[in-house]
Amino acid sequence: MGYWFDDPTLKALAPLALSSSIRGLTTIFNTPKIYAGFNVIPEGPVIGPTTMDALENRCKKKLAFVVTDEFNERYAKKAVQFLQSGGFTTEVWAKVLPEAPMENVIECAKAIKTFEPDMIMAVGGGSVMDLSKGAWILYERPDLTDLGMISPLDKLNLRQKAMLVAVPTTSGTGSESTGAAVFHDSSANRKIPVAHDELVPDVCILSPEFTISMPPELTAGTGLDVLAHAMDAAIAPSGNEYTVPLALKATEMVFQWLPRAYKNGDDREARFRMIIAANIAGIAFGQSGCHLTHSFGHSLGAVYEMHHGLCVGFFIPHSFQFCSKVTDKHLAICKSLDIPAPNAEEGLRNLLAKVRELLTELNVPLALRDFGITEDDFEAKLPKLVEYAYGDVDTFLSPRPITAEQCEKVMRYAYEGKDIDF
Repeated sequence: MGYWFDDPTLKALAPLALSSSIRGLTTIFNTPKIYAGFNVIPEGPVIGPTTMDALENRCKKKLAFVVTDEFNERYAKKAVQFLQSGGFTTEVWAKVLPEAPMENVIECAKAIKTFEPDMIMAVGGGSVMDLSKGAWILYERPDLTDLGMISPLDKLNLRQKAMLVAVPTTSGTGSESTGAAVFHDSSANRKIPVAHDELVPDVCILSPEFTISMPPELTAGTGLDVLAHAMDAAIAPSGNEYTVPLALKATEMVFQWLPRAYKNGDDREARFRMIIAANIAGIAFGQSGCHLTHSFGHSLGAVYEMHHGLCVGFFIPHSFQFCSKVTDKHLAICKSLDIPAPNAEEGLRNLLAKVRELLTELNVPLALRDFGITEDDFEAKLPKLVEYAYGDVDTFLSPRPITAEQCEKVMRYAYEGKDIDF
């Protein structure tokens, strides 16, 4: 089966199209309307403007289809109560599966078509929001039967039937503010990223109350996803004056607030700051792209069924060391974090020491072997790890081009916990 990112023309055009010289001709900065705070889904009367003002005026039929999973159904019920208070008729679909399998997307789209809403609301983590985007596409465009072939260059003409509202319950993916979605092709056991400007939600509602229930392991994994998004965006060739400051701020916030949220899940301030950081990083990477952290992370997660955020966070040091041969943009991160950087090499060394210190604080191993992956198993699956990493769309957005042979070498170094020195 082919995917949109297998197109050799797109592979060749992507680095050029996202370069600063080309993007400087026309820069688009697209974000949803954002509501953030502890009272964005009020349970009683509110004085002044509320979140409902951004919803009811856009929906003539006032039919809201709420997409969620079994775990987040309790939060979906709170969202439903809020919608009903504004005169919406609702239907809850709580059947989202982890990693958004393609079959699950199609099933959801069929349910949406039956209900015919003018609002789709996603209440959940990355899988819920990504699946909602896929189902929304199929609802708006029933003529499109293969999500894996949707190119960023296609005109989808969404929003003819419904608007999209995202309510994240984790502080990680940033999907509530990006045009990105990742689906799982079960037949190939492969993650399929889709990126399109029209997939940016119309409204995102950031309620930190919905993230307090996350256990420490999920807090760490989702938080590292934020860090990978932010640090990738900070050095991406496609970054610009809009995205880089946001990426740097999100990076600062993760180092400050993630350890607190990890150690004490009831720390309301830490939860609030982390959901903001996730959103800021989402806006940044959504418009500048991620690169090798996600190429390798997508591969590792697919082959070993590991948490996405944990995988991409693990590969931050390897990605930055590899890219440091062609860029010193990491010095901006050093300056933002007040890390000593008398030169590019020492700055990188000090920055990655701080990253590894955070990983250790979050109980994340610094070598793949320490995840319990045996050497025999690693060697047996290495060809697939390399295939997925090299073929990933984010690979073509890397500041430094990489070959399949170099992908294999990075994986081997990562297994041993060695610094990338090539």
